[in-house]
Amino acid sequence: MSTTQVTPTRPWAASPKDRALTASSVLLSAAITVGIVLGTPMKGKLAYFFVFLITWLIVDSLYVVRKFGAKGVRDALAAKITLYGAVVVSMAVFSILWATVSEGVAGLNLAFVTENMRNASFFDPIGKGGVLHAIIGTLELILIAIIIAVPMGILTALYLTEIKGKAAGLIQFLVQAMSGVPSVVAGLFIYAAIILNTPLRASAFLGGLALSILMIPTVTRTSQEVLNLVPRDLREAGLAMGATQWKTVALVVIPAARSGLITATILGVARIAGETAPLLFTVGVFDGYNFNPFVGGTGTLPTVIWAGLGAGTPEAAQRAWSAILILLIIVLIMFVLARTVGSRQFKKK
Repeated sequence: MSTTQVTPTRPWAASPKDRALTASSVLLSAAITVGIVLGTPMKGKLAYFFVFLITWLIVDSLYVVRKFGAKGVRDALAAKITLYGAVVVSMAVFSILWATVSEGVAGLNLAFVTENMRNASFFDPIGKGGVLHAIIGTLELILIAIIIAVPMGILTALYLTEIKGKAAGLIQFLVQAMSGVPSVVAGLFIYAAIILNTPLRASAFLGGLALSILMIPTVTRTSQEVLNLVPRDLREAGLAMGATQWKTVALVVIPAARSGLITATILGVARIAGETAPLLFTVGVFDGYNFNPFVGGTGTLPTVIWAGLGAGTPEAAQRAWSAILILLIIVLIMFVLARTVGSRQFKKK
């Protein structure tokens, strides 16, 4: 007896007729938009964009009313508002990326990424001096902040989600309060508490310490959300096999949440990578190499950007834009490496 294989269908998928109606509504909305913009004082790309969004909302709603009635408009309206929000956010992100790349690429050259500013200034022509010292210093500060903040943030999240001791409420309040602390306050705290009251002076270690204050709340709160997503059945299975709570957490919960914890670390790095205010109090503006994190100032990309934009000359502004682009590339590389190392496919290989 032969059997007939039935291919599953998707009743929510748009039919050819629906796609044709959508295309016609878009074309009609575009034509109306051109007529409105040309016939009114509204001009420019933003005028076309927002007039088209409003026009398409009205035109497509008329199509929906004709096919599904008034009740279908609510669903269509919710879908379009969601789409509009995604489009606006995407436009903002891509405009920032485009501005950074278009402005920064003009100043990139071999000297810019292989030299320092010891024998050059922001007023010299592009091609003399570079930001290699700032790249090294930025990576150094990020590494110090990761070493301090990631263990503290993850352990705090484990206490709040797994232990839930008597101090959990107070710690949760402090974490939420630290999330809103301005970055300049972290720098002032390190400056007042350590630099003014101890023999220690401006250094990469103190800069990383200030950045870790900003990084800990981000890592903690993100790690909490990730750990809460781990199924409770996994915890109960570990305890049922005779493991202690901490062994269950170390061998079951943390491996299950590994990818999310790496994401928490990435978000923490993104939070501190471009901070300038705390570094002005703890690191300062330095134009040479310094491989000792405990003694002496250290050049960083945020302070180079700050100094370049403050100089006011075209050459200085170009150096600042190129430094911004390099900082963006560094964060992107760290994000890709972290996701690659933390992926399950990488582990299987």
